[in-house]
Amino acid sequence: MQNTAIVGAGPYGLSIAAHFRGRGIPFRIFGRPMDSWRAHMPKGMLLKSDGFASNISDPNEEFTLGKFCSEQGIEYSDTGIPVKLDTFTRYGLAFRERMVPELEDKQVISIERAAGGYLLQLDTGERFSARSVVLAVGITHFDYVPENLAQLPAEFLSHSSRHHDVEQFRGREVVVIGGGSSALDWAALLHDAGANVQLIARQAALKFHGKLTGNERSLWERIQRPQTGLGPGWRSSFYANAPAAFHRLPDNLRLEIVKRTLGPSGGWFVKDTVMNHVPKLLGHTVQRAQLKDRRVTLNVRAQDGTEGEIRADHVIAATGYQVNLERLTFLSSDIRSKLTTLGGTPALSSTCESSVPGLYFVGIAAANSFGPVMRFAFGADFAARTVAKALARSGVRKAELVPVEAAASASN
Repeated sequence: MQNTAIVGAGPYGLSIAAHFRGRGIPFRIFGRPMDSWRAHMPKGMLLKSDGFASNISDPNEEFTLGKFCSEQGIEYSDTGIPVKLDTFTRYGLAFRERMVPELEDKQVISIERAAGGYLLQLDTGERFSARSVVLAVGITHFDYVPENLAQLPAEFLSHSSRHHDVEQFRGREVVVIGGGSSALDWAALLHDAGANVQLIARQAALKFHGKLTGNERSLWERIQRPQTGLGPGWRSSFYANAPAAFHRLPDNLRLEIVKRTLGPSGGWFVKDTVMNHVPKLLGHTVQRAQLKDRRVTLNVRAQDGTEGEIRADHVIAATGYQVNLERLTFLSSDIRSKLTTLGGTPALSSTCESSVPGLYFVGIAAANSFGPVMRFAFGADFAARTVAKALARSGVRKAELVPVEAAASASN
């Protein structure tokens, strides 16, 4: 079997490790468990994904979110009851304890090519070799802030992923920029926490997902718009359930679908707060940002060309994520330079392998290859089964990952 290192311990990394374990594939996995969810999403948030679409994957589906909630006495339904961030985080940590006890809470700080594979270095100073590497690094490497905001000091501007506790903004004037799920969640939570919050979005109208409960839909409605892990509808069904088929589409078509599918929208559970209690400037874009008297001044322009000025104590840029491989600085420049890309993301084979042999990508970095499902936890099952099957099929002999120092000693 192949000796593999998994970098990242969110839903994708944990799922892949569980499947490797089930197939007897030797591996080591590194990262802070559920870090994106524990430290980079606002406390009190509700997941937009339904319960049935929020499972971390194991080979026999032994430990689903529903089973965890049943064990813990937490209210749960496949649809209709939003999953709390705290519940999902606790589920991930419990999954780690039960299904992936091998997880090492360490950071990989360097990955280089070496004879027969890769040389990795940890923040502890340890170095070791691996034949394959799976990057399941999530979204936090790829937070995006527009250039006209990025020059503001961190004291006055932050990306939405940089905070977990909304209480720090109580009583302060905060502007949230964006019209997607993160922006609408932040706007609602800041309002509830007692902040004086205002939302600025370029969209002329905000969109929200509808509340979906399968038992309330007629048979005809379920046939017309089947329920899927990415929402209702036949297109969503294709994107959610057939990423391998999506991979066979022409490159340009894949890029266009990923760009346009599942655009900015919020969960139904924040709609009332955002629409009825949060002041909004819709159809506006920020032109300039500057500091005046220790406050941020934003110059905004409406779609009809009129301009205005907004002042605030702090700006939260809920402006999403853009994959940029240059931000994966732990990958050597040699590896990054040899990666064939598709729309700025690694171009992947049908097994999630990049153009650099033995280097695999999953999650958001794989979206242009396998579709929008890779932006959601629901895609972890496909990724885990695909990568595990590929490495099991390779038939490389079974052995432990060998520290560099030990390998050198053995060869002397």
